[in-house]
Amino acid sequence: MPLQTTAIGAFPKPSYVELPDWFAGDSTAGSDATVATTNLVVTEQLESEVARGVHDVVRLQLAAGVDIPTDGEVARENYVHYHCRHLDGIDFNTLTEKVVRDGTWTAQLPTFVGPVAPRSHFLDADYRIAQAASERPVKMTMPGPLTIMDSTADDYYGSELTWGHALAEALNHEVGALVLAGCTQIQIDEPVFARYPQAARSYGFDLLEIALHGVPPCVTTTLHMCCGYPDRLDNPDYPKADPESYVELADLVDRSSIDAVSLEDTHRPNPLQLFERFERTTVVLGSVQIASSRIEPEDEIATRVETVLRVLPASRLVLAPDCGLGMLSPDVAVAKLRNIRRAADRF
Repeated sequence: MPLQTTAIGAFPKPSYVELPDWFAGDSTAGSDATVATTNLVVTEQLESEVARGVHDVVRLQLAAGVDIPTDGEVARENYVHYHCRHLDGIDFNTLTEKVVRDGTWTAQLPTFVGPVAPRSHFLDADYRIAQAASERPVKMTMPGPLTIMDSTADDYYGSELTWGHALAEALNHEVGALVLAGCTQIQIDEPVFARYPQAARSYGFDLLEIALHGVPPCVTTTLHMCCGYPDRLDNPDYPKADPESYVELADLVDRSSIDAVSLEDTHRPNPLQLFERFERTTVVLGSVQIASSRIEPEDEIATRVETVLRVLPASRLVLAPDCGLGMLSPDVAVAKLRNIRRAADRF
């Protein structure tokens, strides 16, 4: 069997989906900047556009040869605040200025002014729409507790640990609904782990275990740790997380309940010693850049994969983009995914 391939999360939104999209914005803070969209009204027309968009995006991924597609996060104005809009306790009209992502940008962020509490389930409905377009399992993604905390402000708890615990329990509410709906691929995105490895070590992984509590063995869980987006496409010199973060956290990843860890490897290749540290965890290897319009050749991707396979068994290697593809045009995104597929087929 060739190596499996997957997508990470975001895919370019179809032009007919009339939804604010931070990938398409002119943000000097970069696509890490989860700028809040206040007073977002979800109409029946928008719901119809999103459902159509999800179907089209899933089919594009499948046509490119992706084994495990995502819903493309079509419904999300950004990958954090979409989830937050379904929580009690947060006020999108009370904005707090905050320096985030380890000092890389400053933004006005929605504020938790009361206790975090989940409302009715929503990701299970998103999953059903996406799965209806695919004969293969669709992976659903959600932001992790630390990343939500770094993309919002707290004016209620006064304790990061207490706040994070409440968020983790709310995430588990959605995880349980996804499992009951039949979803067998669940990914939690924690780019903040790479930004704040000490916080990840101190309590981030504990919160992750709360968020994933009760997930049965038939469900594959993935932790995605990207290192950040630039302020625009084709800008190679933008602040990334410390490259030592992956090494610093590898042992905790391998001891956790997580089945797979998704790592960037193309924008900034990792030392082979990193992969040796994963004794049981599957590695989802970032094999194309997501903020470059250059389409990596199949041979280039395969050469890197061949190198990684010297220290990691093929049974624990999956190929993917470095992160979500939302900054790219659909044609470029599909071309990159096709080349990942062609490279995977060699092994």
